[in-house]
Amino acid sequence: MDARFNLFENELAAKFAKRFANAGLVIHQSPLPRTTQELVSLRASQINGCGWCIDMHTKEATAAGEDAARLHLVAAWRESTVFTEAEQAALALAEEGTRLADAHEGVSDGTWALVRKHYDDDQIAALVALVALINAANRLAVIVHQKGGSYEAGMFAAALG
Repeated sequence: MDARFNLFENELAAKFAKRFANAGLVIHQSPLPRTTQELVSLRASQINGCGWCIDMHTKEATAAGEDAARLHLVAAWRESTVFTEAEQAALALAEEGTRLADAHEGVSDGTWALVRKHYDDDQIAALVALVALINAANRLAVIVHQKGGSYEAGMFAAALG
């Protein structure tokens, strides 16, 4: 299926995208580890079925030196031994924050306690904002059927310039 609408060629969408990307830049420049940012973005994108974002975050993580085995195991992180306790806490937050409609409590107290154990306030602020932002990005791309496969590492950074 072809994309329904090109968000990159519409003037209003382009203005929004630039501001949206600048919000992402705040997170990118935060003390939240870059690896954690990419893993969280990848996991939420997998849950939401966003091919564009899966493509983007897999390639950005690879370009940043992330191990291919870890990227392949993100979807099954609970059944894997390659993620730190801190990364597991972030991935749990990403899943629960993405699947809000699946649980009456949203993010569980247990997951929140693990996040508090492993991250400081600035990292938590970035992590919460990241989960919200990647879910919004997923919805934008899924609604218009933006397909994965054409992204090249560094395109996001180039778009901000």
